[in-house]
Amino acid sequence: MKEEMVETQLRARGIKDEAVLNAMLKVDRHKFVPKEILHLAYADRPLPIGEGQTISQPYIVALMTELLELKSGDRVLEIGTGSGYQAAILVELADHVYTIEIIESLARSAERILKELGYRNVDLKIGDGYVGWEESAPFEAIIVTCAPPHIPQPLLDQLKEGGRLVIPVGEYYQELKKITRVKGQIKSQNVIPVVFVPMTGEHVKVQKKG
Repeated sequence: MKEEMVETQLRARGIKDEAVLNAMLKVDRHKFVPKEILHLAYADRPLPIGEGQTISQPYIVALMTELLELKSGDRVLEIGTGSGYQAAILVELADHVYTIEIIESLARSAERILKELGYRNVDLKIGDGYVGWEESAPFEAIIVTCAPPHIPQPLLDQLKEGGRLVIPVGEYYQELKKITRVKGQIKSQNVIPVVFVPMTGEHVKVQKKG
């Protein structure tokens, strides 16, 4: 199942980074999917994981991971732990992963699964991802798995020089963006149109009102 997923959904659609492909091959996606839809674990589609949230389709997980250009020694911040699947992929490629989930039940479930699978170089906290994780910043890479209406300034501030931020942005129409910090300047690249669950939390509400 995993082998077919990697060959037909990822490699065939242009994912070239062998380290990313190997991570996708190593991590058991079915461990992060609710039992009632276990048969769909490796399907080419997002799946519901409860609380109105989803686990992204394998191609999007691989694409966003590839865009991060991770290397040994990198410290990664993930906004939106969800099922924990993306965090597991990141742990395979980076030195340490910091992941934030605003929904407590999902955070507890993801934490349990990651521990059961033996992942140790990951820290998880419950909180508003909009503000990032300042006490552990800066990060070589930041990945956001929910869509804010605009790029949160705290995440830009916590991006290290040479760092990469991969984030879906927009309310009705979302664009996956890759942001890089080069010589103190922020550069933005549009990748593809996407559909993600919206970012929630008080900071998003305040920005919308403003």
